Amino acid sequence: MSTPAAARAPRVPVPGKEVGAPAHRPLVVVAGRPNVGKSTLVNRFVGRRAAVVEEKPGVTRDRLELEAEWNGRSFVVVDTGGWLGRGDDLDAKVAGQAERAVAAADLVLLVVDAAVGVTTEDEDVARVLIRTRRPVLVVVNKVDNERRETESWEFVALGLGDPWTVSALHGRGTGDLLDEVVRRLPPGPDERDRASLDDGGADVGPDADAEATRVAIVGRPNVGKSTLFNRLLGDERSVVHDLPGTTRDAIDTVLDTPDGPICFIDTAGMRRRSRTEEGTEYYAMVRALQALDRAGVVLLVIDATQGVTHQDQRLAERIGASGSPVVVVLNKWELVAADDRRQVVDDVEDRLAFLGESPIAKVSARTGLGVHKILPALRRATEAYHRRIPTSELNRAVRAIQAAHPAPGARIRYAVQGAIDPPTFTLFATRRLPAPYLRYVERKLREQFGIGPTPVKFRVRIG
Repeated sequence: MSTPAAARAPRVPVPGKEVGAPAHRPLVVVAGRPNVGKSTLVNRFVGRRAAVVEEKPGVTRDRLELEAEWNGRSFVVVDTGGWLGRGDDLDAKVAGQAERAVAAADLVLLVVDAAVGVTTEDEDVARVLIRTRRPVLVVVNKVDNERRETESWEFVALGLGDPWTVSALHGRGTGDLLDEVVRRLPPGPDERDRASLDDGGADVGPDADAEATRVAIVGRPNVGKSTLFNRLLGDERSVVHDLPGTTRDAIDTVLDTPDGPICFIDTAGMRRRSRTEEGTEYYAMVRALQALDRAGVVLLVIDATQGVTHQDQRLAERIGASGSPVVVVLNKWELVAADDRRQVVDDVEDRLAFLGESPIAKVSARTGLGVHKILPALRRATEAYHRRIPTSELNRAVRAIQAAHPAPGARIRYAVQGAIDPPTFTLFATRRLPAPYLRYVERKLREQFGIGPTPVKFRVRIG
């Protein structure tokens, strides 16, 4: 099996804005009741451990979309949460996510458990799928021997056709299943592109998703990250619940904006290592850290009713080390008393001063208050992150800065901007420059060139 490209992020248009439709890749949705091995099958399809897997029900909650490829055909496989029609409020929201995924599917794989046999929950899911009129394959998982293969025929009673037997854990039968999956898929952009080239048409440009600015939404558990994620997208893309730790995987979605595509990444809440459980929560934290490392900009979400905690500070330090610009989002702002708001902002500025010029957005993800300010803040942060200053202008500024306030016992002879993302300056000096003087130089350069909310790095070479 060939290894796919990075996880695909579905494109979601801004409400009211006409967006050109991207090339459609066939969508394969993996559905079923909890703990039948859906995530294990998805991992088998994509050739890596992309979905969190653990031997207990309810691990997957959000829709996780990943690119897969088989025999030259690429498609998107969607891992959904366990489908329970008689559970609590969280179960109902997870099931709702699965139903929304199925509604857009080109093919649905209903995964059932050969070791358990037909259950009432399987029958409930099958009835829902029959009503959707989507193409469905019944996939009987955990078929590790001939006896279970024979017993799997009882799943014909679900009314969705003959079963396909596999062992997702060991790979048994998954190749035959993938052959059938790609056979049933409608023509994707791969086939249309090849047909266009065969007819003398022009080649197709790179996927616009690769050009999107990647924005990771991070924070402690239960500060409202998924609610903010859904508010920004205008779509209930992530499961939102008062229970901390609802999000387990890092969920990517591309939003078309007037400033170009932005890929928002909803991550699991990150806690101190001592409070992170083994298994599911550990891997969820790893996913969140990976999302942070591949992000261009970070939205650090903080509960305004609690202020900046020690854990928020540790997380901010981790973000600062990544070198990405940060927009601090004070969520649940509507719950902060008017008399306390100034103090809350002052406290944030004081405790997160090491993040530099990071802007603070005061919002309510639940009501939408202030959320419209986030996209402009992201635009400014991205522009500053890519900012390059001409060498001649930079050196004129450095000379003026030194004339106004010379360095103690040293002089900057020359300066160049060696890199962007973030802006990085090399100062050639006669002696070592004290840290307070470097902060002075940074402040003056920010003021003169309007460098916005992005980290700035300095390297000093003596000689």
